[in-house]
Amino acid sequence: MSTRWIPQVSSDTTRLIGVALGASIATFAVLEIYRSANTRRRRDELKKQVAKDVYGQRRLSTASAKDRIELDSLDLDELDLSNSRSTVSDPRRDLPYDESLIREQLSRNYSFFGEEAMTKVRGGRVVIVGCGGVGSWAAVMLVRSGVSSLRLIDFDMVTLSSLNRHAVAELADVGTPKVVACKRFFQEIAPWVDVDVRQELWQPGTQGERLLAGDVDWVIDAIDNISTKVELLKYCHKKGIKIFASMGAGAKCDPTRVQIRYTLCVTSCLSAPLNSPDSDISNTYEDPLARSVRRGLRMDGILDGIPVVYSTEIPGDVKLLPLAEDEVAKGDIHELGPFDNFRVRILPVLGPLPAIFGLHIATYVICNLAGKPILNPLANRNRKKLYEKLVRDLTAREAKGNSGMTERLPIDETDVSFVFEDLNRGRSSIPPHPIVQRPFLSRWDATKPLSVDNCVVLSAEELKRLDRAGGRGCDVPEWANGVSAQTANAIVDARILEAKEWLKAIS
Repeated sequence: MSTRWIPQVSSDTTRLIGVALGASIATFAVLEIYRSANTRRRRDELKKQVAKDVYGQRRLSTASAKDRIELDSLDLDELDLSNSRSTVSDPRRDLPYDESLIREQLSRNYSFFGEEAMTKVRGGRVVIVGCGGVGSWAAVMLVRSGVSSLRLIDFDMVTLSSLNRHAVAELADVGTPKVVACKRFFQEIAPWVDVDVRQELWQPGTQGERLLAGDVDWVIDAIDNISTKVELLKYCHKKGIKIFASMGAGAKCDPTRVQIRYTLCVTSCLSAPLNSPDSDISNTYEDPLARSVRRGLRMDGILDGIPVVYSTEIPGDVKLLPLAEDEVAKGDIHELGPFDNFRVRILPVLGPLPAIFGLHIATYVICNLAGKPILNPLANRNRKKLYEKLVRDLTAREAKGNSGMTERLPIDETDVSFVFEDLNRGRSSIPPHPIVQRPFLSRWDATKPLSVDNCVVLSAEELKRLDRAGGRGCDVPEWANGVSAQTANAIVDARILEAKEWLKAIS
């Protein structure tokens, strides 16, 4: 048999293998070129889309026409991505936002509330007075949740120090009115929302009425000036406008102490069960701003009906930052109004706390608009048992001093709460006003009837000193820690006058 075919077969096989390998390599090269080209195309499309979002929708409204660039012709590699306020124009801003897109964006809210409730939410009209750390967070979540009509009121500008707590402000917003920064951001995330901005300070009178004019469902008070806050709350309460107030978020750090209560003042509510919708916010004993606001409202006879968010956190060592010498030279350091040379003192603020306050407010208002209000908010701390004990001890003391008196005390738990919380801040009436582990109530002057304006908070040791002086505080020669009778008497006399004003206001 001939073997000449073997080399020929081998040669043909080698050629076939070579052709196959070449074809494979060529195919792989073509596929790799295609894949690389496709990757570059997709990358460029993505970069262009990002540029449209970043530059097209975040442009200065005052940009000149010559500075505007057609998006489709952008050289993305030459763009300065550090400039968050590029003047690139985005034609999409002039296009209507389709209802189907709105419903998709709000789909989780529709799933939570349902069709009917979301119709109410989207029809809601909310005014936010104060667009700083608290107000901006409340506003942005109202927008994200579907509220379609907002009026933003704030006279102030974004500063560098605003950036640690503001919901939407950026470096490029420094020097921009806070209301403008908010509106610009809201148009990017919810272009269908009607945002009415008013760079003004709310003040009582015609100007204040104008700012709150129209059919308003809710007003959110996020003001940090006490006198303006009190006037706004008074106005809304008297006009029957629903208002939610934020108390002090400054100098606080414990998020577990933040809570909502339905009424701002204590009268008429202390006898209600804790889980009643009428439970009060007398627990705001640790909130100096709430205490000041309560006093201001009481003087006008407003005792309840205002929901608030506040913190029960005990004030720590964080204090107002000292004023500069030129500020001190202007006069009384207690004059801290926002105008009249714009006196300012700075209260240190931990950024997350104002955000938590704002989110509490937004959640409450959204649920209320939806017709599904939050019922029975859980209090972090209940003082009712303490008040009951103070009343029992005071009853026993009065009975002992009045030969077995059996009639009811002329003051009740409501009065006790005012004396203990508002007049004495949950502390002893005697300087240096320590927090007493077991406080007692007593008449300041045993020769006068027991009343709100003749009642003090004392420790057991202070009570003994009072008894040794015949039950007359003014006759105690010296209190603990070397506090003179003159110092103690002056403080107690001032609180007696404050109690008389309160009694007059509620009579």
